[in-house]
Amino acid sequence: MSSKRSAALNTPGLFTLTWPIFIELLFGMLLGAVDTMMLSGYSDEAVAAVGIANQVLTVAGMIFGFITIGTAVMLNQWLGAGQFGGVERISSTSLTLNLMLGLIISAALFFFPEAFISLFHLSDEVSRIGEAYLSIVGGSMFMIALTMTLGTMLRCRGIVKEMMVLSLVINVINILGNYLVLMEPFGLPVLGVEGVAAVTWVCRIISLLGFLVLCYRKLEHPIRLISPRRIQGGDLRYLFKLGLPSAGEPVSYNLSQSIITYFITLLGAAALTTKIYTQNMTSFIFIISMAVGSGTQIIVGHLIGADKKEDAYRSGVYSLKVGLLLTGSVSVILYFISEPLLRLFTSDTDIIQLGTELFLLSIWLEPARACNMVLISSLNSAGDVRFPVIIGIISMWGISVPLAYVMGITLNMGLAGIWIAFAIDEWVRAGLMFYRWRRRAWKKVVLVTSSSVSM
Repeated sequence: MSSKRSAALNTPGLFTLTWPIFIELLFGMLLGAVDTMMLSGYSDEAVAAVGIANQVLTVAGMIFGFITIGTAVMLNQWLGAGQFGGVERISSTSLTLNLMLGLIISAALFFFPEAFISLFHLSDEVSRIGEAYLSIVGGSMFMIALTMTLGTMLRCRGIVKEMMVLSLVINVINILGNYLVLMEPFGLPVLGVEGVAAVTWVCRIISLLGFLVLCYRKLEHPIRLISPRRIQGGDLRYLFKLGLPSAGEPVSYNLSQSIITYFITLLGAAALTTKIYTQNMTSFIFIISMAVGSGTQIIVGHLIGADKKEDAYRSGVYSLKVGLLLTGSVSVILYFISEPLLRLFTSDTDIIQLGTELFLLSIWLEPARACNMVLISSLNSAGDVRFPVIIGIISMWGISVPLAYVMGITLNMGLAGIWIAFAIDEWVRAGLMFYRWRRRAWKKVVLVTSSSVSM
């Protein structure tokens, strides 16, 4: 066995990978939470508008996901196998494609924000604020496309602690920036939502520069863009074959969430604000699932690339147990402190009462999310990418969306009914994903071959 192959198999353990990824994701989540908290002192309309605009931005960001997910699957397996021949080429291809997509999406959001905000049928004031925020922040999406790709290149190699530190720095800058534009220090004018959006631009520029520095210092080959004409057809086929189905599940999820958010707007401004506050806080649980899923994807991908598929199966099951234990425990803790948490954002007693009910229902919901995050990450890393997206589309649009409308609107159960619909959808999918992982059909998928690297 070559020295390179031996080094490739020296993959960090789940805890070593997961805790820095968790901290990095936590700081990333705090960017949105801090914006929401600081804007809540400015106006509830601003909170609602930014929440809606961020949903549009999230869906837009999912478009880059099919490139980065396909890249991650290929890099993890090839690094695990010690086949480094195609790693640099695929990385350059991914970076180039995502930059092209990012520029197109940035232009669309910057010039036509009203086309997206109008889909939610908001009040004139909320729409105006949302359009302003979406136009400014949406124009920076090309930087998100680049940082997502660079982050994938680093994370697949287990370079996660440095990314965690960078995320901390960005959060500090974001808090200071929001303080300057919202709190009138030193007699400065209040710039409101537009100021918060400008701070987001600054943070994304610094983040991109930080990722570039990390890549130049940590990667064995320099990062580079390539001419679109030099992109190889075989690389594109791999990225599309793996990435499009893999990205389909989160894209479908976020689209379905956008539809359900529209249902929530029918319940009134208070319901929409409660949803935004509650999800900002329960997203702390969600990122635990994401961190465990991301760590699992690296480990499982490296093990499969090294042709240790039974070890990969056991690793996936172990991660599933860890994810269930962590998210279940944290959900219970957050429920018991939900009221004081909500009071950090609002003094409205109706919002606090309704939000507390949603925290209780999240004890049932969040462990199911963890199951899906871990199992889908495991299946994707094995190259079994079609099953999760097919089941996801059927369940989200056949269970979650219609049940949310029936229970939340028709049966007048409100947000509680919609949360119950979320949980039913997640548990159905989790059961099917676990069945797929246990059957080991993914063992038949072969991505690591000499021809796949030398093409």
